[in-house]
Amino acid sequence: MIHTKTPQKIKVQFMPFRDGLQSAFGGKVRLNDYLPAMKTAARDIGIRHMEFGGGARYQAPLFYLNENPFETMQAMRDAVGPDPDLQILTRSISGVTLTTQTLEVLDMQARLMAKYGTTYDRNFDYMNDVDNLIKTGRPIVKAGMHHQVCVSMMGLPFSDDTVHTPEFYAGIVKKIMASDIQVDSICMKDASGTTDPRTCYETALAIRKIIPPEMELWLHTHDTASMAVSQYLAGIEGGVNCIDLSVRPMASGTCQPDVRSMAHALKGTGYSLDIDVDRMHTIEEMLNDLMQDYAWNPVTTTADARVVSFPMPGGAIGPNVHMMVKSGLMDKYSDVLSEFPVVVKSGGAWTSVTPGSQQYWVQAFNNVLYGRWEKIETGYGRAVLGYFGRPPLPPDPEVVDKAAKQLNLPPYEGDDPFEAVINPIPEAKKALEENNLPLSEENTFMVVSAMVGGKKMATNEGLKFLLGKGRLDLPLKQKEQAPKAAEPDKAAEPSLPAGPVTTRCKVQEGGKTRTFEVTVEPVSGGASPASSSAGEPAQPQEKASASGEEVQICSTFAGSVQLTDILVSVGDSVEQGQPVAQVEAMKATHDILAPVSGKITAIKPSIGDEVDPSIPIVICQTRD
Repeated sequence: MIHTKTPQKIKVQFMPFRDGLQSAFGGKVRLNDYLPAMKTAARDIGIRHMEFGGGARYQAPLFYLNENPFETMQAMRDAVGPDPDLQILTRSISGVTLTTQTLEVLDMQARLMAKYGTTYDRNFDYMNDVDNLIKTGRPIVKAGMHHQVCVSMMGLPFSDDTVHTPEFYAGIVKKIMASDIQVDSICMKDASGTTDPRTCYETALAIRKIIPPEMELWLHTHDTASMAVSQYLAGIEGGVNCIDLSVRPMASGTCQPDVRSMAHALKGTGYSLDIDVDRMHTIEEMLNDLMQDYAWNPVTTTADARVVSFPMPGGAIGPNVHMMVKSGLMDKYSDVLSEFPVVVKSGGAWTSVTPGSQQYWVQAFNNVLYGRWEKIETGYGRAVLGYFGRPPLPPDPEVVDKAAKQLNLPPYEGDDPFEAVINPIPEAKKALEENNLPLSEENTFMVVSAMVGGKKMATNEGLKFLLGKGRLDLPLKQKEQAPKAAEPDKAAEPSLPAGPVTTRCKVQEGGKTRTFEVTVEPVSGGASPASSSAGEPAQPQEKASASGEEVQICSTFAGSVQLTDILVSVGDSVEQGQPVAQVEAMKATHDILAPVSGKITAIKPSIGDEVDPSIPIVICQTRD
């Protein structure tokens, strides 16, 4: 049993205001719906170390909340005052984005993060590529922030004794400490909460022998598999002296354990937390009141032992669940989880943390929807081809070959993946100039951070925000409306709806039951949007049409998705099954196929708009 004769304090980083928001809501929580609680935590309760930005909590304000991420960071710094340490999370070669970046972009990122109140930068590389960690650490040190280097951990969903072991992790730290980069602290980061306690203990023990005795050794995990407290106990016994904790309602499940649970687990051991445990109820009550309008999804708040077989970070489960619900695909959740071990092993066993976790998730999603390896997700494909660094294990040669062919991209043979990155800054500045927007570093970075290869600038969330067209996508409770009383003189009269009516129907065929969502237009002679099946988004919409009839071609996802491209023009001739548009669901692009052959007579929405099965994207006049 863990015990120390000399009383020792364990330093705590308080997580509800970044990782908690991310894990429970995909970060989609407005600043003013948690800022008062953060201010109380610092000024009244005396908490001195909090995570407040970086990673998806940089992206969420910009992409979903119509908030300037730098202004939100400054507001948090102003709220807590100058003394507490505020920490961000960065993703090595990806920075706070989902794709690879140049060192020039990462220099800009570090300057901006330091400018807006950051004191600690926790930097990880999901490949555990030491060269990447060294190169991306230099801008952090140069900007004057505390440079915390991570070794990224997880439990493998298959058997292998060469990677993700204590020896493997300690070897990474040994190489980093032998380099010329300044290292201020080390973090053992398990984003999925799947590392077994013994590995936590032995890894901490091994790292303690490598680093200076006075250096902070952190352990970060999530309680998704209900193992977090046991992981922390094991880590502390091995030499960890700093851990991450949260508080209800942003605790346990996909989040970190509650401060009170950990304090109770340490009773009688000689260890205690450097945080006022008795005041946690104050923050809990404030958050419950501030966030009373938010809809808590049980998938993100409930522990799930299955995560040991699909090492998915709590911070990624939250947003992916919200995206699946919005896209009408939640019925595929278990199928995607079942595919996880396949994509992990075939990819090369990189750590399941952003962007690697998203690459795993979308590829598993594509395997379920389209057939295994029939549609290689761009990020996953680039990863197996070597453009993010070297994965711990060699990827499956068959998958590498398919990725190269589908992406029309050769495997990267160089030693430095930064050499393959195209500098996005000139394109970002050009977009700002064309839209008469100031060329500040903040504006440039917001556009750069939202750029993804293959997506048009019209869909760039940073540019849309700066143009006053930011998106607001909040997971709020649906408000119930009282039914209106019928007017006496019209109560008995039949009426037709003024707009499209959507309903669901079940079709039994070959012993299988399929559910379709059907939208009916109440306009005489009009064409109804094709039926939508969440399980087959890439299939043409089945429709028997007479020659000369106008057919509305809609999104084939049951929920709301973003229109990312229109592939045809008015007057074009199209064949049945031809892609006419593309939508984004689950951060991946999907084709919308023509259900008939004919001529395009109209294009309805614009690129960047939200569409669903009731909204026609293009109109096609059929032909024989």
